[in-house]
Amino acid sequence: MKIRPPVVLRRSLVAVCIHAALYPQAALAQEAAQQATQNANQDSQIEIVTVTAQKRKEDPAKVAMSISAVSGTQLQSQHVNDITDLTRIVPNISFTAATGNGGAGPGTSNIEVRGISSGAGAATVGIYLGDVSLTVGNVYTMGAVEPKFFDIDRVEVLRGPQATLYGASSMGGTIKFVPNEPDLQERSFDTYAEASSLRGGSMNYSASAVANLPLVTDELALRIGVQSQRAGGFIDQVDGDGAVMAKNINRIDDQEVRIALKWKPSAALTVSPSVYYQKVDAKDISAFNIELPAYQAQKQVREPSKDTLQTATVLVNWDLGWADLTSSTSHFKRKFDRTQNGSAYNSYSLSTFLTSTEDGGTAPPELIEAIAGLPSAVYLNNRVRQVSQELRLASRPYDSAVSPWTWLAGLYFSNQHTNIEENDPIFGVNDTFAHFGFDIADPDLLPDARPNAFPNDNAFMGIFHYHERQSSVFGEANYYFTPTLHLTVGARYLKGTSTLDQQNGLYLAGAGNTGSARLSSHAFMPKYALTWEVDPAHTVYGTVAKGFRLGGSNVFVPPTTCGPDLEANGLDEGPATYAPDSLWNYEVGSKSRFLNNRLSFNAALFYAKWKNIQQGVYLPTCAYTYNANAGNAVSKGIEIDIKAKPLPGLTLSASGGYVNAELSNDEGINNGVIGAVRGAKVQGVPKFNAAVSAQYNFAVGGNMSGFVAGGVQWVGSSNGSLNPELLDYERPSYHTADISGGLAFSRYKLSVFVKNVLDDDTVIQHPQVASIVQGYRVAPRSIGVSLAAKF
Repeated sequence: MKIRPPVVLRRSLVAVCIHAALYPQAALAQEAAQQATQNANQDSQIEIVTVTAQKRKEDPAKVAMSISAVSGTQLQSQHVNDITDLTRIVPNISFTAATGNGGAGPGTSNIEVRGISSGAGAATVGIYLGDVSLTVGNVYTMGAVEPKFFDIDRVEVLRGPQATLYGASSMGGTIKFVPNEPDLQERSFDTYAEASSLRGGSMNYSASAVANLPLVTDELALRIGVQSQRAGGFIDQVDGDGAVMAKNINRIDDQEVRIALKWKPSAALTVSPSVYYQKVDAKDISAFNIELPAYQAQKQVREPSKDTLQTATVLVNWDLGWADLTSSTSHFKRKFDRTQNGSAYNSYSLSTFLTSTEDGGTAPPELIEAIAGLPSAVYLNNRVRQVSQELRLASRPYDSAVSPWTWLAGLYFSNQHTNIEENDPIFGVNDTFAHFGFDIADPDLLPDARPNAFPNDNAFMGIFHYHERQSSVFGEANYYFTPTLHLTVGARYLKGTSTLDQQNGLYLAGAGNTGSARLSSHAFMPKYALTWEVDPAHTVYGTVAKGFRLGGSNVFVPPTTCGPDLEANGLDEGPATYAPDSLWNYEVGSKSRFLNNRLSFNAALFYAKWKNIQQGVYLPTCAYTYNANAGNAVSKGIEIDIKAKPLPGLTLSASGGYVNAELSNDEGINNGVIGAVRGAKVQGVPKFNAAVSAQYNFAVGGNMSGFVAGGVQWVGSSNGSLNPELLDYERPSYHTADISGGLAFSRYKLSVFVKNVLDDDTVIQHPQVASIVQGYRVAPRSIGVSLAAKF
């Protein structure tokens, strides 16, 4: 006999089953509705990119400094591929293809912020990859480290002196490349591929893949990514008759690998080790000869380079309950091997030492002409390695119920070695002298000649070892008079030593030199700021801060080779050292959001007094450079950044900056810096730059959406040199324009784009090596397609 449950019970069971069956759908529907509402709100509001400018995650609108934060998504969607692209979309940041440095090639540019521009001595802008300082000195053989935009969460451009938290060499500001962190919960696989055709040149391509793997949910995750790219070439090498010897010589290939681990053994402790590898293989530089047709370079020796960067860091964050302890231990290595075409100065300089028989000497004119026409290379092998350690202790975020104080204190130590080896062969020089029946060691033919002056045709050999140590203690304290008004007082005390051991010889080094120099520096760098949150959407601030960079020693300048250049500067010999320099920056700004975060307006005014500027003095005949202190300068200007979402899906942006940076006395010219007089424009600083852009996202149907976007960037005129006699003295203004559009469906996003739509080919800079004046242009128009996928 079957026993049936009572009717009431049966109805209850049925109700439970129906509820159980329907609940997931109801819950999913509710979650979908909530997500749709959230997406709608996000689509109608401006994106807020969180920053770590003050060593803690914050809304940039609450930070008392001028900041531009560009998300990795923005970089990818706007096809911002390198730091030169970044300088066109961010106010008051610029780059210079270093004159006298064989510039216009990757890894040779100097970066400037707010007119604090110097191609000499220590850097004026700090470069960081995560917590790893990649800042290197402005030596004559290489420029700033340029990390690629790979697996980047955001780029932060911090304007004004950042010495309190980032140390010396952050006088103009700091640029932080912040990578994506491993996610402890979500498994993902992101891929991206891009290809484009360069007008008059070869193809560009980029391909990357990044995997995020939670190994133990909420405890351990691994993030690993690889990337390979090619920037097509558009410069052709020609011979003396104009015949093309090689096409598209300035192609650049690069590869990147990043591995990051995140381990959270407890709620209070996180350990994050990571490594990064980057190799940039440039087949030649992007400079061409001014007197030749566009995009042609006449050279006897090609100028390739290989720039390899390796970093390793261990970041530890420990929540102590009453404060947060952070330890950052890092190491980086840079290996930069490059070749310069030295024919214009090595061979020519040697020929000038020969006295023709027509002038009472022993050298026939045919020999002099043959020597002047020989090819010569400058082989530069650069090695940089640095170990650094930082410890920070930060209070809990402000809580009016707990304390009116917040604070941060830290210790920092770094040890950096830079080794440079230079060899300058003049190919065939021994055979050429022998062909004309002369002994190259004959002092009657060649002044100061001696046996073995040109071993294996080498005319110059130099070995230089720079060693810089820094140690500092720093801190900041905030006192809240009210929850909306607080005062910040910060300072860093720094001690540093820099040494240069050098050895150079062979004929073009004159008598040669073997020596060592050591300088010690110390500095106290304070900062004061007052921040007033007028209401939750409006903040005004004022800041006063000091910046500083270390002095150093100069590479020996041979009087024999560079005598005429030194005499023209009023010197008998190159100065052995140069002094530290410093500046004070005064800034006021406001940051406002209106219409429920549909409109934002940020503005900052600044005035910087720069004392004892370190500048490079380029000697054009012999192609040597020494550093000197070129007096004082004043830099003043403004930055404005506006974003708006007048309609859901439509984002409008406009940003711009104006800088007037001038020398304020005549001390520089007394130190041999030509053109360093009161009122002279600081070199490499555009008067203005501006960018406008628009993007519209719209639904197409089903789960598909589309977008169209466009932008125009303007860069103002500048002076590329203090010397008005050089062609690079006047740099013209120029502009670029980009457009793109695409579709997003399922896991994919397909787009087409055009960079430099109007194919602007303005010669924007004139790198000069000896008597050869070169030109540098923006890359020609490119048309391409990209595909992103997320799994």
